[in-house]
Amino acid sequence: MELGIYSFGDIHPNPVTGERVSPQQRMADLLERARLADQVGLDYFGIGEHHRPDYAVSSVVPVLAAAAAQTTRIHLGSAVTVLSTEDPVRVYQQFATLDLLSGGRAELTAGRGSFIESYPLFGAELGDYEELYEEKIRLLLQLDAAERITWTGKFRAALDDALILPRPTSGHLDIWIATGGTPASSVRAARLGTPVIFALLGGAVGNFAQHAQLYRETAVRAGHDPSNLKVGLSGVGLVLRKDASAVFKPYWLDTMKRISSERGFPMPSEVTYNMQAARTGAIFVGNPEEVAEKIVLAHSQMQHDRHILQLDWSSVPQAQVLESIELLGTEVLPMVRRELGVVAP
Repeated sequence: MELGIYSFGDIHPNPVTGERVSPQQRMADLLERARLADQVGLDYFGIGEHHRPDYAVSSVVPVLAAAAAQTTRIHLGSAVTVLSTEDPVRVYQQFATLDLLSGGRAELTAGRGSFIESYPLFGAELGDYEELYEEKIRLLLQLDAAERITWTGKFRAALDDALILPRPTSGHLDIWIATGGTPASSVRAARLGTPVIFALLGGAVGNFAQHAQLYRETAVRAGHDPSNLKVGLSGVGLVLRKDASAVFKPYWLDTMKRISSERGFPMPSEVTYNMQAARTGAIFVGNPEEVAEKIVLAHSQMQHDRHILQLDWSSVPQAQVLESIELLGTEVLPMVRRELGVVAP
């Protein structure tokens, strides 16, 4: 079991104090988190992109490259790259470069994005939502398969025996597909034979177990080696010595109310929060023992290989994020591995 963290560089006004961190300060915060996560033995540090005023990161690779220069062992990845509005060739070159800089620690997680701001920004049509991603993920995987490629598609210029450089350290990138947990997305990842990570944004963890099972069964039927079929789970949470749930509640409610207002969803409440923070819910919040128990329970349902948490939801203060990172590495991860009978690397 791998354990890690991810962030979008939230710069929302703090719902408790009203303060707002500058983008420059948030970048420094992200690098401090990466250094600590590396020191305490976490396996993964992820940065996701958004193109909105409430998030500091719109370009993932520069942040990860800075983190690579300040860490030694932790894997560094996108969480996620909105591939639908990117050029797969340029994305591949950037992450291959990051892989060389980091000594083979780069990962690329490709998704379609839960926000749509990048579509008009980069000239993509929302009506092409499905086609864009299908074409671009297949092209990205072909770029990884061979140095030279001849290819024709609908959404970018054709490639005629094109030489794609640089190549990653091992010759191939570690490419994952991200999904919110739809059957179609699970089947796509399975047929392509890539690792998959499910974004647990609400509901019960058990609801995602069927998607993990569908992914594994479909991939085996498609002829892929079961040993290569990695499953990840991402979600939000906070680990503190005491009062973690009470601390996290106003931050969770703040973002969920804002998103619900934008999208016309029912407004969340303290009742909603308490359901999500319960033992089988989507929020991984509590003291180290409680969070470890919840991750182990999730593993009993998902049999997943990686679990990553966003700790800075709605600008949770840096001091509490750092405490959570330290506890994840020094206490939660050993407890989880011990319960699962996993020998630490």
